[in-house]
Amino acid sequence: MMDTYDIVIIGGGPAGLAAAVSARKSGGERILILERDRELGGILNQCIHNGFGLHTFQEELTGPEYAARYIAQVEALKIPYRLSTMVLDISRERVITAMNRKDGVFQVQAGAIILAMGCRERPAGALRIPGYRPAGIYAAGTAQRLVNREGLMPGREVVILGSGDIGLIMARRMTLEGARVQVVAELMPYSGGLKRNIVQCLDDYGIPLKLSHTVVEIRGKERLTGVTIAEVDEKGKPIPGTEEEYTCDTLLLSVGLIPENELSRGAGVEINPATSGPVVNERLETSVEGIFACGNVLHVHDLVDYVSEEAAAAGRHALAYVKEKRTACREKRTDKIHIIPSDGIRYTVPSVLHPNRMEETLTVRFRVKDVYKNCRICVYFNEEKVFQKKRPIVAPGEMEQIRLDREKLLAYAELQALTIKIEEA
Repeated sequence: MMDTYDIVIIGGGPAGLAAAVSARKSGGERILILERDRELGGILNQCIHNGFGLHTFQEELTGPEYAARYIAQVEALKIPYRLSTMVLDISRERVITAMNRKDGVFQVQAGAIILAMGCRERPAGALRIPGYRPAGIYAAGTAQRLVNREGLMPGREVVILGSGDIGLIMARRMTLEGARVQVVAELMPYSGGLKRNIVQCLDDYGIPLKLSHTVVEIRGKERLTGVTIAEVDEKGKPIPGTEEEYTCDTLLLSVGLIPENELSRGAGVEINPATSGPVVNERLETSVEGIFACGNVLHVHDLVDYVSEEAAAAGRHALAYVKEKRTACREKRTDKIHIIPSDGIRYTVPSVLHPNRMEETLTVRFRVKDVYKNCRICVYFNEEKVFQKKRPIVAPGEMEQIRLDREKLLAYAELQALTIKIEEA
């Protein structure tokens, strides 16, 4: 006989921890966290810089300190977890197959599942840069783990490709450890990271950021000896004659994060091509009944505080689902409203909602496609504009959000579509 739980959470990082704490505080009893690493905390354990927790705890914490706050709550609430445990499969009937050294291969039955597996970095092989694959090429997150947790320096002369937040933070970290970061090159005409990280990690240390540039050649066979960077046109193709050579022993790649959704796909969960994460409704429930998603497995977030907020909602909703199943009162809703990203909006989370099932307010998060200045974020109910917010600038590197009011949605007769778009101010 397999063990049965009300809620099983896959992932013990910031999303999984917050979801478990929320579900327990909402009255959940049998909750289990499955984590593949040797300890709880996820990526936060290697993020030793500060800047975490300002929204959640109203104080500035490092990543490990932020994780410790939630781990302490999990321990105090006596929520069980299994570490060094790899989940192999999730069935549509919510049977989870996993394995570890202690239990071997085992299965658990879940009343509801919360996906909180986080994301991974895009690898070097996806970039198709000409040259050999010598030692000295690292994903920025791998370098972060080596420096912050293992006490190892990847190299001394560094070039960084990609201006995602991890790459920006590692530019500062490598500098503080005595390395020379020569340049950060970014393929797009805008940075993929937060403005504060550009200022604090590059500008404060005199590290140049070259937009619309990329690495076009890798030199060195056994060990990296240098790279060639060139400017690119509006289609991302290198412009002949703009090449610059840099002598370096280390190339860090910060070229995008990909939600870890192999398990989600195996369970039949519908994936949004814009986010590479599950399509979810107002309850953060995926297309497979009883399976919920939150955090970076759903879409890549800027701030861990928003991950925790979203995960707490997933914990509440998963527990509500289990309670509805017990009382046999779950109903299929037909009052579905699609949230349509339009005119500069890349995606929204959620992408569909049912007003009758909403909490009093619903936070809709989204990213824009490009940099827009002196613009308005506008919301339309069908064809009627009901909300607008003026913004001096919006950029793809910073997530935006709006809050929807349940009563306003219910009061609008025959609402079929809710559209979010960018308009000129």
